Amino acid sequence: MANSAGNKDFTQMALDKLVAEEQKLRSQRIPTAVFVGFLAGIAVYAAATKGAILLPIILVVAVYIIGRNASKKLKQVRDEIARRTDEANG
Repeated sequence: MANSAGNKDFTQMALDKLVAEEQKLRSQRIPTAVFVGFLAGIAVYAAATKGAILLPIILVVAVYIIGRNASKKLKQVRDEIARRTDEANG
């Protein structure tokens, strides 16, 4: 159940699997934040000590993409769960 970008198609998943996916994504928030902080720290260190510009820019872009993808995926799962519960209560 993956689309061309490699992401799961949440509209095709059962509600219990969606809830499990949401729980998994929520539990991955702290390790993702630690990794993003680590990359941001490397970017700041590289900019401060070596005066390099390219490495910090690449790392900041990577941090942005990682954070955006993680939050977008969690939002998609939550939106699909809300849509299904609204339909069921509807």
